[in-house]
Amino acid sequence: MFRRTCKLLIPLLVTLLLPAVTSAATATAPDTAAALQQAVNGHWRSPANQARDQYRHPVETLQFFGIKPDMTVIELSPGGGWYTEILAPFLYAHGHLIEAAPATAAKFTAMLKADPTVYGHIANVIPFAPPYQVNLGADNSADMVLTFRNTHDWLNHSPATLDAVFQAAFHVLKPGGVFGITEHRAKPFADAVDSAKTLHRLPEDYLIALALKTGFRVAGVSEINANPTDPEDINVHRLPPDLAGPDSEHAKMKAIGESDRMTLRFVKP
Repeated sequence: MFRRTCKLLIPLLVTLLLPAVTSAATATAPDTAAALQQAVNGHWRSPANQARDQYRHPVETLQFFGIKPDMTVIELSPGGGWYTEILAPFLYAHGHLIEAAPATAAKFTAMLKADPTVYGHIANVIPFAPPYQVNLGADNSADMVLTFRNTHDWLNHSPATLDAVFQAAFHVLKPGGVFGITEHRAKPFADAVDSAKTLHRLPEDYLIALALKTGFRVAGVSEINANPTDPEDINVHRLPPDLAGPDSEHAKMKAIGESDRMTLRFVKP
């Protein structure tokens, strides 16, 4: 009961403290929504990736962040490119997509080269390996910076590393630019360093406090990617799709589904 109450209170407190905050999804023009859905429905997406849409809600998430097809968007640490395969075609004609990825991301680079009709207009792939490489480009040059389930990894390196990423996002964004984050959610007010290390989760209040300290405004807190059946005390890799625990628990983990996730929208004043 305490956990659920806190999850309701955090967005409420933010709303009371910052009048500009809204927990509703950012309004998106119908043509933008249709273009996002077209990218999500793309033939280049694997059945395995499409099966995860029910947990990751890509159209609703990107709408909440307020993405538009003519934006300059930077995606941080794209991993296997799950979101890249949606962002790249969406921004292909009118926008610019910049991928901030480690030089060792050979699988990701191979994916981009394999299908130039989808990925051929990616503006740049810049080296990004916090804390050693965090420069995202010229100050005030991007409309949006996005990161999906990465913040716990940077905190696992050190609090200073996560702080450096937030600072880099703040500097590269134009005034009014958006820093959009989804992350595996820990129980409210949990020890962030411990939960990141043991569960690969972060408490929502920790990321909000860090964003405010960096200089961002909180512009939206959404439950788009929430999963109320997740008790938030399980290592996320034991849940789908990894199911890294023993075979005997797989049925139970599948019944829970993928992790409970926060979805946060910060804006540079």
